[in-house]
Amino acid sequence: MSKEKKKMQDPTKKGAQPPFEQQERQDPPGTEKKMHPKVDHGEESYKGSGKLEGKNAIITGGDSGIGRAVAIAFAREGANVLIAYLNEDEDAKETANWVEKAGKKAVLVAGDVSEEEHCKKIIEKAVKEFGQIDILVNNAAFQMARETIQDIPSGEWDKTFKTNIYSMFYLVKAAEPHMKPGSTIINTTSINAYKPHPQLLAYAATKGAIQNFTANLGQILAPKGIRANCVAPGPIWTPLIPATMPMDQTETFGKDTPLGRPGQPAELAAPFVLLASEGSSYMTGSTIQVTGGRPTI
Repeated sequence: MSKEKKKMQDPTKKGAQPPFEQQERQDPPGTEKKMHPKVDHGEESYKGSGKLEGKNAIITGGDSGIGRAVAIAFAREGANVLIAYLNEDEDAKETANWVEKAGKKAVLVAGDVSEEEHCKKIIEKAVKEFGQIDILVNNAAFQMARETIQDIPSGEWDKTFKTNIYSMFYLVKAAEPHMKPGSTIINTTSINAYKPHPQLLAYAATKGAIQNFTANLGQILAPKGIRANCVAPGPIWTPLIPATMPMDQTETFGKDTPLGRPGQPAELAAPFVLLASEGSSYMTGSTIQVTGGRPTI
């Protein structure tokens, strides 16, 4: 018997279409419940197939947005997940619930990844709870839109670099001794590594650094059988947007992409699963761009 064919969706109409209603200004990094339209993390759409069965993953910034979508996908593919987050307890518990609904173990660790000692604690907690680390997803990030370089406080510059790139160094350094051949590291970079937004000077600079860090890391760790790759999202609808971007820009966010809309976190899940799985065994130091058609060349 032939199965009914699943229709392909028009990518220009798959996600919420701008213009969006006026968003409520949030304090960074923002929370899910105040987002309109609602964010899609793949709660109803992502179907697993055992690609990560028996694996153990750490996801920073795992409470919401891209991190939540990746946590849901990893759990449905068979992985236990440690969700590292700053202080968004409600969002983090919601993500943990989705992981547990998939029948996998969820571990929550709150704290600031810009601090090296906290990064060490994340790794120690994962080893204690899981026994080993198979997948490290460095996804936590901070940004703030500023019109001019004079508007950027020196402390904010430091915070952006320490959160976005220092944390990756701290976590990889702490995790490497616990990662066996076949383990993977996935870093979240951005379209800003290729096409920097003029209002995101600090953020874009860190994303360029992440790109280079990952390309180099892939070479350094390859002899040990550990792979390191990137995912480069374009404009993705997450709490970070109303928390850090000018309100007038949130209404048309993503409209200037060739697909005419922002991406949803759910649309990032499959690339992360690919890089975490055996399907990408010959990929290291690589980047998968998910940009809505914005070119990276």
